[in-house]
Amino acid sequence: MAEEKITPVTESEIDNIRVSLDLDDGSKVECKILTIFEAAGKEYIALLPLDADGKENPDGDVYLYRYAEDEKGIPSVEYIADADEYEAAADRFDELLDEAYYDSMDE
Repeated sequence: MAEEKITPVTESEIDNIRVSLDLDDGSKVECKILTIFEAAGKEYIALLPLDADGKENPDGDVYLYRYAEDEKGIPSVEYIADADEYEAAADRFDELLDEAYYDSMDE
């Protein structure tokens, strides 16, 4: 399982929050937070992996993790091992993408 940490930011950097993932193979990847959302009563986070220059990946890959905050408000992310739970989170994320797309058409 990957070890995750959320990089602390100031209020002026809130739109540029990054999550650093330490992957099982020993590599690290920095990700941009796309959204935090709820599905089936749990919180999830959608992360967009960035390349070495901090630019969005051209493949459109997105990582989904379970999201939580402790009693002090410190956030954490956790790998979703259960296939059914992952599918529910992915389905909800797809719905959010569809909603955003249709909302942008109304503008």
